[in-house]
Amino acid sequence: MQLAQRIASEITARRDDLVALAQDLIRIPTLNPPGRHYREICDYLAERLLHQGFEVELIRAHDAPGDCEAYPRWNMVARREGAGPGECVHFNGHHDVVEVGHGWTRDPFGAEIEGDRIYGRGACDMKGGIAAAVIAAEAFIAACPDYRGAIEISATADEESGGYGGVAYLAAQGRFDPTRVQHVIIPEPLHKDQICLGHRGVWWAEIETHGRIAHGSMPFLGDSAVRHMGAVLAEMEERLFPLLASKHTAMPVIPEGARSSTLNINSIHGGEPEPEAGSTALPAPCVPDRCRIVIDRRFLIEEEIGAVKSEITDLMERVRARRPGFSYEIRDLFEVQPTMTERDAPVVRSTAAAIEAVLGREAAYVVSPGTYDQKHIDRIGRLKNCIAYGPGLLTLAHQPDEWIGIQDMADSARVMALVLAELLAPKT
Repeated sequence: MQLAQRIASEITARRDDLVALAQDLIRIPTLNPPGRHYREICDYLAERLLHQGFEVELIRAHDAPGDCEAYPRWNMVARREGAGPGECVHFNGHHDVVEVGHGWTRDPFGAEIEGDRIYGRGACDMKGGIAAAVIAAEAFIAACPDYRGAIEISATADEESGGYGGVAYLAAQGRFDPTRVQHVIIPEPLHKDQICLGHRGVWWAEIETHGRIAHGSMPFLGDSAVRHMGAVLAEMEERLFPLLASKHTAMPVIPEGARSSTLNINSIHGGEPEPEAGSTALPAPCVPDRCRIVIDRRFLIEEEIGAVKSEITDLMERVRARRPGFSYEIRDLFEVQPTMTERDAPVVRSTAAAIEAVLGREAAYVVSPGTYDQKHIDRIGRLKNCIAYGPGLLTLAHQPDEWIGIQDMADSARVMALVLAELLAPKT
């Protein structure tokens, strides 16, 4: 029997295990924020992979953003050496999930099965992908025990909040150095027939307008920071949003609307703090002397980060020129450069061939509208040979009644196992 056939048989034999593994992962509520149950999910995966012959490390990202004694940032890295020298293929998945939110019609951590779907927060983004990668590695090892090189699997923290307690921390330690790891697949939910080459850039910033407090019955004695921010928002609507919509990229970003530059106003706060839940107290009559917004600017590989920031500074200066007493501050929160792997990179070619072999159609090449942990593997780890490939629909991420398709997981696992075969199996 040919290796590809043995792999297919091994994947089929593990279908129930794949489902059970995905369910177990979903049922661990690794909510971020604040960072719950990270050690629990790392321990679970570590125990499983130890029994498969992997050497396992549990690594806490000490002093990373969010790391504390109450919510330590735990990561798991497992490595299994082959029968001889060769390259290393690394599967990386983030184990944290976003808040549940409203609108669910079933238990968000129940991992209920209905038809071909497993429902739950993190099912799609990305515990189904982690399960598929683990099954792919186990099936490949069973079908090809004399493989060369090494297989690594990591489950990492905090991707949903930037990845600084996870992949960024590991990359800074040299875990993705190209002399140690040569190929990386991140099984994010980009669908089983698509290869994600990279992502757009992002700049988060806080903009604050200043005013002067006064009695609300005599607002003319004060200066409303909220009104000043209203002028900023009006300028964005009139000039900035049309400008961003006019910018287009050659990157194959999905969905179509993300092929332009975008800006989201993530939050707005002005005046008195929100009352505590359950409070019946009435607000005091004050003119607000501070107003803040947080912006989430996504930019294209054709744009320079300096020009992106200058657009906001120029906008604020235009508002100041026509508003007496207007002053402001802009504070950087974080920034990430766009990244895109070349289509002829080894992991891209191997994954494309595997997709065609499993699904009978050519792979599509896409770029994510938002960032994920490829940014740290590229920028900190200096490893370019990295893609996102995994089961699930990107549009389901962070949604109520999130789900992952069982057949999609099985097909993706087979694709990933064939990639291992292409890169690590002995050549005859």
